[in-house]
Amino acid sequence: MILDYLDGDTPSDHDADLCIVGAGPAGIAIARAFAGSHLRVCVVEGGGLTGEERSQSLYDGHSSGDLALDAGTSRMRVFGGSCTLWGGGCIPLADSDMAPRDWVPDSGWPLRYDDLAPWYERAREFCRIEPNHGFGPGAFDGPTPRPPLDLDPEHLANYTFARSPITFGEAYRDELGGLPNVTVLLHANAMALESNDTATEVTGLRIGTPEGRRGRVRARHYVLAAGGIENARILLLSDEVAPHGLGNDRDLVGRYFMDHPSGRIGTVRSRTPDRLTRPYERTIGKVRAPLASEIGLAMSAQRRHRVLNGRVHPFAVEGDVPTGIRALRDVRAALRPPTRDEGALLEARLCAALQNGPTGTVAVPQGLAISAVRLGLHIGDVVRAVAQKIGDRPTVRSERVDLVGFFEQAPNRDSRVVLDERRDTLGLRKVRIDWRLTDLDRHTWRTLTALSGQRLADACGGQFEASPWVDDDRLTPEVHGTAHHMGSTRMATSPDQGVVDPNGKVHGIANLHVAGSSVFPTGGWAFPTFTLIALSLRLAEQLRDLL
Repeated sequence: MILDYLDGDTPSDHDADLCIVGAGPAGIAIARAFAGSHLRVCVVEGGGLTGEERSQSLYDGHSSGDLALDAGTSRMRVFGGSCTLWGGGCIPLADSDMAPRDWVPDSGWPLRYDDLAPWYERAREFCRIEPNHGFGPGAFDGPTPRPPLDLDPEHLANYTFARSPITFGEAYRDELGGLPNVTVLLHANAMALESNDTATEVTGLRIGTPEGRRGRVRARHYVLAAGGIENARILLLSDEVAPHGLGNDRDLVGRYFMDHPSGRIGTVRSRTPDRLTRPYERTIGKVRAPLASEIGLAMSAQRRHRVLNGRVHPFAVEGDVPTGIRALRDVRAALRPPTRDEGALLEARLCAALQNGPTGTVAVPQGLAISAVRLGLHIGDVVRAVAQKIGDRPTVRSERVDLVGFFEQAPNRDSRVVLDERRDTLGLRKVRIDWRLTDLDRHTWRTLTALSGQRLADACGGQFEASPWVDDDRLTPEVHGTAHHMGSTRMATSPDQGVVDPNGKVHGIANLHVAGSSVFPTGGWAFPTFTLIALSLRLAEQLRDLL
């Protein structure tokens, strides 16, 4: 059942066998694994069923370090988690992403692809990806809507990813709400974990609301599944017995914070830009393709140049839009009902903050009547656009192609999540993200630019011009985060090297576990959701045995 902690009829305290903090994809996957069990599961979620500015404000934080990262807009506090905003991209990691690399300090997982392969199978089902889409290390199998470019395998490779058609909150809300052994508490904010006198066992979770309501969840086992920033924050806030936070005896909680930095590495000018962009478009008309290709660094190139993983995506940037097409777009916009729902407005605001493609000038729509007149006067533009679409050609000619890079980030002990002195409306210390780059990060984007820029331009008979920041250390790197928060509770066999063990249990604490991409020791270039779900389903199976 789903209860609202803001409702006075909902009990303040709850008892369970398993307490899960966070109802994003990791938390939902674990809770769902206990369907039909005799075990009682309590899922604690700080947001509601839809986005709310008041709940979202509890994610506000501050930033320092080499790059700015807005903790308040790079994640979403809602049932379904930040994947309420995701694009659905799913791809497994390869062994080359998980194995130690002698040129990447602190690299290497204590797991390999074969350890996760059966859980990737279950993750595919959870994400509702068609079972005929097979996969292997680092890629899905199957034809994409348009054949990708024939790339030089010594430098670049095509990697196929699958698209999940769901958002997890919508897909699994009714199912979780109907499970008699699962209780989901909405608007119940995790404030701190309580422990025994030796900080070796968790004894309770304090929860509360900004309005002042307080309570506890007591369970036999606890899972933090609140995201790559909040997992670390909750451990650091839990400092009544352990003065530096639970699981932080070696000062590792919050360290090794990573994202996938992204930025425009250059521009291609060509008379035939479609030859480059069309093979990598992710939609067919207005329908998302179930499989799509990405251009990544070949593993042989990574070894040869001693760089991290990375990918590059060609984005077509429209030139002058014909008057009739612009009028048609304005008519459609004018007929679209205005958005007044708080959740939809919040989603739109966060999506704008997380924009990963190139930005351009946005035309201000005219009134419906004026746009309709302009459409009638220039209907020939629309007729020609229809013919272009039938021929599988873009309706508006591209002005240029922007190449946008997405990079793996090197594990860096000094890149970290810490607590700020400023507090939120719950009275808890906010986060401060000290996000840092390394020389290896810079070497990676320079190498990706050098290996991909002109080669991709050659595919469409064009010329490549690199962005100035790529090669000039005097310029501020024009990269930003992609909300793939990883590494802050990293996995390792030894407590000297990581916060959790290979099973996701916090070192030295018998009944505390962490789920999500915060446990990733390295991130590859892959979208992290598919792997974090596989790890969560694996953890759920272990918890069933423990309980």
